[in-house]
Amino acid sequence: MIILNNRQKRRTEKLIEAREELVLVKEAIKSIVGGAQQYSMGSRSVSKASLNTLYKRQKELEDIIDGLSGGSGRFKRVIPIDR
Repeated sequence: MIILNNRQKRRTEKLIEAREELVLVKEAIKSIVGGAQQYSMGSRSVSKASLNTLYKRQKELEDIIDGLSGGSGRFKRVIPIDR
């Protein structure tokens, strides 16, 4: 059984929240790219956030997740050199 202190719990909660929001942001980006930026129903019209805003938020969330998960979550290609 793993016992977390309050700081670790809060960090874990923030990480989970950021990952969940990132999923939503990616879904919103996908729907806008698919043509659902704006739609109308009768006399009402609805517009979603701009792609620039969503891409900015996606980057922010990825940075938060990287920071909370203890390192860079992005992979870097490394080429070994024989010596």
